[in-house]
Amino acid sequence: MMIERILVIGAGTMGRQIAMSCALAGYATILQDVSAQVLREARAELEGWAASRVAKGKMAREDAELALGRLSQSTDLERSAGQADLVIEAAVEQREIKERIFAQLGCVAPTHAILATNSSTLPSSAIAAASGRPALVCNMHFFNPALVMKCVEIVRNGQTSDATVQAVMGVAKRLGKEPVLVNKEIPGFIANRIMGAINREALELAEAGVASIDDIDTTARTALGHPMGPFELMDLVGLDVIDFIAQMTYAQSGEEQDRPHQLITEKVRSGKLGRKSGEGFYPYTH
Repeated sequence: MMIERILVIGAGTMGRQIAMSCALAGYATILQDVSAQVLREARAELEGWAASRVAKGKMAREDAELALGRLSQSTDLERSAGQADLVIEAAVEQREIKERIFAQLGCVAPTHAILATNSSTLPSSAIAAASGRPALVCNMHFFNPALVMKCVEIVRNGQTSDATVQAVMGVAKRLGKEPVLVNKEIPGFIANRIMGAINREALELAEAGVASIDDIDTTARTALGHPMGPFELMDLVGLDVIDFIAQMTYAQSGEEQDRPHQLITEKVRSGKLGRKSGEGFYPYTH
C-alpha cells in the first residue's frame, strides 16, 4: 500500500504531535478536530515547538517551514477523509465516539484507506465492524510525548490483514519510530501491562510499609537502571491517566490483579494527580 496522505483526527496533546511527526516525515497531513479553537491552539503550539528547535540548532529552519507547510487543519471530517490513505484517530477515549467516527470514515474515506486508532485501552476489534472494513483497521498506539517517544505499538485485531500491518509498520519507521507488533489483542497491550505490573508491585511494597516511596524509586533507578522510579513516572504520566488505564484494563480482563489500586484512586479523588496538579506522590512547584 502506498501511503502519501495522512489524516489525524483529534487535535489534543497526542493528535497534534502525531500530526507534526507525520508532516516532519514528509507526509501531506491534515489535523482535524471539531473545535476551530483547539486547532488554532495546536497550530500555535507546534509553530512554537518548531521555532524552539530551530533556535537550539536541532532543526534547520527550512525543514521546519516545509513540515509546517505540509500540515493543514480542518473541522470538516468528511472532506478531510476524502483523499486520505491512512487515518489515525486520536479522539477522546470513549468507545461510542470512536465507533461513530469509524462508521463515518467507513463511508467517506477511500476504500483503500487504512483506519488506525491511537487508543491505548480500546482494542480495534471493538470498533472495526463499524467501519465496514475490519481488515484495514488496527491500533497504532503512540506514546506521550509523541514527537519524542520512539515506541509505537501496532496491534492487529483478528481480521487485520498482513498488508495493513506492513503498511502501518512502514509509516511508523518513516516517522523515525521503532514500532513493535502485538499479534494478539490483550488488555493493556505491551507497555501498559509491563508498567502496570511494576506499578502494582511498587504500590504493594509502599502500602505494606516495606520501604518508602522515595527508596522504592531510588532502587528502580540505581539497581534496575530505570530513568525514573515508578512513583516518579506515575506522577509524570498523571495519576488520573494511570487510574483510567487500570479501569479500562480491568473492565476488559476482569482479573483481580488489574483492578485500580486504592492508593491511586484515593489520590485522584483528592485531586492529587501528579505534576499537572502540583502534587501526587511528590509535591511539585510550578
